[in-house]
Parts: sequence; structure tokens; C-alpha cells
Amino acid sequence: FFRSNLYQTDLLRDGVRRYLQLPADQTVLILHAKVAQKSYGNEKRFFCPPPCVYLTGPGWKLKQEQIKARDLGEAGSRVCGYMGLDSMGSSLAETQKLSFEEQPDSKGFGCAKALYISDADKRKHFRLVLKLFFSNGQEIGTFHSKLIKVISKPSQKKQSLKNTDLCISSGSKVSLFNRLRSQTVSTRYLSVEGGAFIASARQWAAFTLHLADERCAWSEFPLREGYIRYGSVVQLICTATGVALPPLIIRKVTKQCAMLDVDEPISQLHKCAFQLQGSDRMYLCLSTEKVIQFQASPCPKEANRELLNDGSCWTIIGTETVEYTFSESLACAREPVSPVPLITALQLTGGGDVAMLEVQGEYFHAHLKVWFGDVEAETMYRSPKSLVCVVPDVSAFGSDWRWLRYPITVPLLLIRDDGLIYSSSFTFTYTPEQSFLPGQPVLSDIPQDSDKLLDSIHQEFTRTNFHLFMQS
Repeated sequence: FFRSNLYQTDLLRDGVRRYLQLPADQTVLILHAKVAQKSYGNEKRFFCPPPCVYLTGPGWKLKQEQIKARDLGEAGSRVCGYMGLDSMGSSLAETQKLSFEEQPDSKGFGCAKALYISDADKRKHFRLVLKLFFSNGQEIGTFHSKLIKVISKPSQKKQSLKNTDLCISSGSKVSLFNRLRSQTVSTRYLSVEGGAFIASARQWAAFTLHLADERCAWSEFPLREGYIRYGSVVQLICTATGVALPPLIIRKVTKQCAMLDVDEPISQLHKCAFQLQGSDRMYLCLSTEKVIQFQASPCPKEANRELLNDGSCWTIIGTETVEYTFSESLACAREPVSPVPLITALQLTGGGDVAMLEVQGEYFHAHLKVWFGDVEAETMYRSPKSLVCVVPDVSAFGSDWRWLRYPITVPLLLIRDDGLIYSSSFTFTYTPEQSFLPGQPVLSDIPQDSDKLLDSIHQEFTRTNFHLFMQS
């Protein structure tokens, strides 16, 4: 049995090495708004922007090829899904079916346009639940959105920074949409396509909204922290493409007028306008699918207002993104991939010969092991939010700590008992002591029989010289 176990471990390690060289990941990306407006009576206020799902990564194609080969046809390999609210039970009638279309960049895209929350649901928060299947009936897994706050209607009163739930902070993600004459069918979303800004009726983009320093040139653009207020200079950067608009002054909109003297905090689902900084009353505007500039006219009766057209009035809302990544390249079971663990933070404790790493996050379970690159760590399950593992010695990577000259960085993975791999954006770095760096003659000064001295250096090195990184 012991020999067989070692053989299985070696096989798994070889498989992990192959995965690290050529990751065949499958990623499920859910984009949704931070708040949802409640529906009353028979009306249905569909979530806006609608929750979207993107399927990315080369693993999807590989999995579909496997199903085609096994089932002798393409019909069973299509991905389909259902999305609903987390308390709606398992009835598919209460959820919306998603069919995924392939986009030019090979991403699968699906959108739930008809979801809403009724006034019979008394919750203050809820999550969306996505269930994915292949069309042959094989379940892929269940995936949850982040928490969504329920509001009755956009707040009309001046926002207080005490009520930060509805305020929008610098560095957060937002979506912008426009409705001509308040008609739902005319809704268009600010988006990016082919490197250009467009107004799309189908897809929306999440933008990082940054406060800018008004005294600096655009090229320097230092970012600032804090909540965004009307009258601030901001910049919108598309989270998917990195394409940015020039600096804009965000203005409050009341009765199709831009208010030039309002500086209160911006709230969810507020109407706003974006004036190009330094321009003569030029505003960001849409014309059918194009994003153009519109010149506002001064308001004849009030100097602190400017008259806008319909296309210059945008509704702003905070958005969330949650990403689940897994690889079935080594998995030997046909079990669902969920729950997919999400790592949010790492905490290093202890020292000497035993450094411990606490992995913090969500959706953990007892069938997970932490791997440092292709080295399995001794792992203990604490709770759905915590795993603890022993940090492997650097010698496990073929390097003796005594002669370590350069930092060694390894990716952190979680691997399920059946070989399912969950990658993460976190890495772990072993760093040599300062005195061990090239060009330092300290090692040559140490007598060969000074094992105690080396041991003490080893303990100090183990205690202090691990670094945890999250790749951006």
C-alpha cells in the first residue's frame, strides 16, 4: 500500500508539473451590480445592468473535445446554465436559462436579462446562484455571486458619508447606462469594443472609477483615495481592456441639467454627466451605438446649470466581479467542480524549522491540499474560511537554503482529493538572507564545522524570509 501511495504521489506531482507548464484552466467570471432595486406589485424591475457570465480559458475547449470523443458528437458538449436568487429553491422554473454564445476572443458569454426581486422577498441582501451543465446532462458546478444590497429606489436626499453602503469610493468598479425617455428597451451601456468606447444594447463593461488630482497633468495622473463627490475630476478605466477616457468632471443631473455647484457624495443609481476637463461645456454623450461629445448650453435663468440632451445623462451603479478558476486536466472523477475555493489572504506564522501558513478565503473543505508549485504541503482544514499548512522546506524545490542565492517564487494551488486543481493569484517567495546575496563574502568566512551557527542562520532565515505576494 505504501509503495502504491508513493507511486500515486509521484504521478500526481508529474501531472502538476505538466499543468504548471501549460495550464488548462477553466474560468467562470460573474459580473453583477452591487445593488438591486426591488419590484413592487406586478411590476418587474429587471436587474440593471443584467448579471453576465463569461467562460474563459483553454480548459473549456479541451473538456468539450473530450465529451465529443466520448459521446461521439457535438450535441452533448455545449455549455448551458441557469441563474436565480439564492433562496429560490431548486426549481428551474424560478430561474433564468442561460445559453452561451462564443465571442470573437473565444470567450463564452451569457446574460440573465429577466431577473428581479419582488417585494414579497423581505431580505436586505441576497446572492445570485449560477448552475452550469454540459448539454449531455453532466453537471459542471454551482457558483455564487457576491452579496447584492436590496434598495427600494435611488436615494434622492443628500448622501451622508455615514451611509457608506450607497456611496461610491475611488478605485471601485462602476457601470454606466443611459435610457432615452426612461424606456427600458432603449437602455444602452457604456462598453469597449476593438479599443473604442461604444454604447452597447447587449453588453456592459465594468470601469474602475478613480479620483484624480486636479493640479496634475493627465500623463502624471496620481490616484487618490476617498469617496467620489460631484465636481471631482475622475478617470474611467475599463477593467477588461485597460482603455481609459481622458479626465472628466462628474456632475449631478437634475431635470436634464448639469449642476455645477453641487459637491455632495455620489450615490448608487444617481443620474450624472461627465464633462471633459478643460473643455468648453463638452460632455460624454451617446448617439445610437457611438460615444461622442455633446456641447451643453448655458441655462438662461441659472448660471450654475447647463442644459444637456438625453444622450449625456448617465445612470451610475457600483459593480462586482467574482472569478472561479479550476482545471480538470488531472481529475479522475466526474463530480461537480464546486464548491470552488477562493483565496483572499495569506497569514504566515511561526518560525524555526516549522513555518505555518494560514490560507484565508471562502468555500474551503476537508478534501483540499495546499501545494507550493509542484510540492504538496501538509494541510489541516480549520473551517470553510481557513486552511493551515506547513511551509515546505526550500530543499523540496531542489535548492539547499544554505546556498540559496536568488529568490525562488512558486505559485500557490489548492488540489482536491480527486486531482481537481484550483489555481490562485497568490505566490510564495523564498528569499535568501542579505548576507547570502551574490558579491557578499560572508559564507567563505564561516568555518566548516560551525553547524550551530548555520542552524541559527537557518532558523532566522525560515522565520523572516518568506514573502507572500498576490499578482495583480
